[in-house]
Amino acid sequence: MHRITTSCGQEAFLDGHVHAFRTLGGVPGGQIRYDNLSPAVSRVIHKSRSREVHPRWREFRQHFGLTPFYCEPGLCGAHEKGGVEGQVGYFRRNYLTPVPRVASLDELNASFAEFERAEAGRRIGMRIRTIGQDFARESVLLMPLPQVSFETGVVFTPRVDRYGMIAVRVCRYSVPARFIGRTVRVVLRSSDLVVFHGLTEIARHPRLTAKGAERVVLDHFLEVLLAKPGAMAGSEALDQARREGTFTAAHEAFWAAAKKAEGATEGTKQLVHVLLLHRHLEHRDVIAGIRSALAVGAHTADIVAVEARKAAQSDSRSPTVTVTGPAPALPGPEPSEVVSLNARRAVRLPADQRPLPSLDRWDQLLDRSRKDAP
Repeated sequence: MHRITTSCGQEAFLDGHVHAFRTLGGVPGGQIRYDNLSPAVSRVIHKSRSREVHPRWREFRQHFGLTPFYCEPGLCGAHEKGGVEGQVGYFRRNYLTPVPRVASLDELNASFAEFERAEAGRRIGMRIRTIGQDFARESVLLMPLPQVSFETGVVFTPRVDRYGMIAVRVCRYSVPARFIGRTVRVVLRSSDLVVFHGLTEIARHPRLTAKGAERVVLDHFLEVLLAKPGAMAGSEALDQARREGTFTAAHEAFWAAAKKAEGATEGTKQLVHVLLLHRHLEHRDVIAGIRSALAVGAHTADIVAVEARKAAQSDSRSPTVTVTGPAPALPGPEPSEVVSLNARRAVRLPADQRPLPSLDRWDQLLDRSRKDAP
């Protein structure tokens, strides 16, 4: 098994094990050989095979029931781990030279799966059977995978600052603005970061590795921008959305048309309302709705919503997406309940038993006024 991650932390070490066990279809029943790497070994006991191991690594071993074999450090153990290092070199020379050009690590790791399938048909030296045939004979010795999954990520509990950001290992990530001032739970994995408030997932980001790097999601600040539309144009969230392609040319065209028709403030508010539609409608449907609205000269979010639903229905699809988590609320105090006077009278006041007023005398006055008129 081969896998590349953005970090060399313990979470990547454990995640690589889980990936390998799932791909193999079980856990090796014999010993697994390890160098004395820090995610597993805290201290090497001099002149012995004993090791002080990391508590998380101990929990992981017990969960999967694997048996480690730790190589001797330095030159004394060079003969014990040469096969592993030789395999890394073989794979690098044959499948990573020249360096592949990919858009993401997910694409690169997916290509590794293709390479591994090709390796299954290779024979090592003068052996009779291929690698795949040898594995088929030995796969019956694998122990079954545990029914309960093991969380390989590291847990943090940062507090959301006044800018709607959290700091995790010298990097900053955005969360929805309504959680400003609250403490959240973060699970940092080898490739992504997931933020929870209670049991509800409120944000998910690809993991950042550069010191001081920030990832700001425009959707997290839409309620704030609705109240302060002037902050939209120069925001870092908008800049990142443009670079990632989530803020498309269709959004730009709608924004320009709305500002031209209604002014910068109201036009930007209409854009924010359109961006809010992405929470409940498919992205492609909202884009189709924007284009249809601009084609007829409309620049309101209501028209975009109607056209987006029409686009979904024309493809025989549900126009809405599944909403995970509670609906976002505007920051500030809860709105007071508006009580209808008619409903209050009907519920809290006794029924009116008085007879209806008579208008006979008023009708007489009307007749008299007509007779006295010149």
